Parts: sequence; structure tokens; C-alpha cells
Amino acid sequence: MEAYFDSSDKFDLQQNYRRYLKFHDQCLAANEILKDARGSRVWVAGVVLMVFALASEFFLGAAAGLFGLYFYRIVAAWYRVTQAEEGKEMAERWFASKGLKFEGRILYRRSDEQLETPLDPFDESLYA
Repeated sequence: MEAYFDSSDKFDLQQNYRRYLKFHDQCLAANEILKDARGSRVWVAGVVLMVFALASEFFLGAAAGLFGLYFYRIVAAWYRVTQAEEGKEMAERWFASKGLKFEGRILYRRSDEQLETPLDPFDESLYA
């Protein structure tokens, strides 16, 4: 027996689906930015400048600036990841309240253990 969604929920279902996809994509992009920020080797230049900082305040300031840049990029990227994950979790909770779940970008009913029948919220045949 195929269960249908209420036609009054159609707009909310479609909008929240779009919102989830937006947050999902933002989360992936923000994670890549965080990886790049952590993989940056700016801190190596800061360490090298610290060696020369013993002789000059300029090198000490330059080293501090490079360390600041490195940590600022990490914190800013981490903040973006956190914001995207919060939005994604909020959308997942909304879908869970409707008896639905996500596997990546694909929507399924919670009762579909084998993930055999993906749902398309834009399919008119799902609404009664």
C-alpha cells in the first residue's frame, strides 16, 4: 500500500527539500574549505620568521601576522561548517517529523529499510 502525502504539505515539503539540498551542498563546500585551511603551510613561514625574530621586531610582527592568518582561516572555515551543519540538521529534523529520512541527497520513507524506493517531492503522484 503506497502512502500519500497531504496536498497541503506539498509546498512545505518542496521548500524544505530545496533548503536541505542547499545546506547539504554548503556543508560539502565548507568542509573542503576547512581542509584547505588546515592544510595551509602558512604556519611554516611563521616558524621561519620566528627564527629571525630574535634580531628584529619586524620579523616578530610578520610571524605573528602569519600565525594569525593561519588560525583565522581555520576558525572562519569551522564557523561556516558549523552553520551549514546546523541548517542541515534542522531540515533533517523536519523531515524526520514527517516520517522521512535522507541518505546523502536522496529522500526515503523512514520505513524503507532497504532504500528501494527513493522519493521525489516534486512528483505530483505522491500527493493526495
